[in-house]
Amino acid sequence: MPKQFISKNTLYRLPLYLSFLKCLPAECDMISATSIAESLNFNHVQVRKDLASVSDGGRPRVGYKTTELIADLERFFLRKISDNVVIVGMGPLGYALALSSDYKAFGFNVVAAFDHDERVIGKRCGDIEILPVSRLYDFCNAGGVRLGIITTPQNAAQKICDTLTESGAIAIWNFSSAKLHVPEDVLVYDENLTASLAILAAHIKQSR
Repeated sequence: MPKQFISKNTLYRLPLYLSFLKCLPAECDMISATSIAESLNFNHVQVRKDLASVSDGGRPRVGYKTTELIADLERFFLRKISDNVVIVGMGPLGYALALSSDYKAFGFNVVAAFDHDERVIGKRCGDIEILPVSRLYDFCNAGGVRLGIITTPQNAAQKICDTLTESGAIAIWNFSSAKLHVPEDVLVYDENLTASLAILAAHIKQSR
């Protein structure tokens, strides 16, 4: 398919379609955009537009061959070209993310980690060296870092984000509770663990 611009909102939804399709029983050979929309409580017109941005396999009144649609979505997400990634904030969560084996399948290569704590600076997490935050801009600018992962406390996150975007990062994976402000061409994906825990706690409280 010809390369086209895909909106941030569509990017957020596409992984949900892929996860849904992979959970379908093997005998589900064909699937329609309407069926996907109903299962995920989405608008069927929007689902059809989203899928058309990554696949031309849909047939009117028939839908998509499930295996082919999965393959189209995987081709969109999984890349052979590698982009450099850094992690800022090497507490337990930062260590866990640094040791993950999932990056390479998506075309990412974690090249360094950063922290302000002198007790961890100079140590290694697997093959990754932990560097001082003062070196973040120069390292990212020289190394062509495209994705920054932030696991710092809320009060430090925006400054770290600014440094990352100013040095050339165009995507931020944000595990802090801060609402980050970025240039229009930068994508922020929030994983707000505090908010998630609050929602879970409230649900359990109301169920008692």
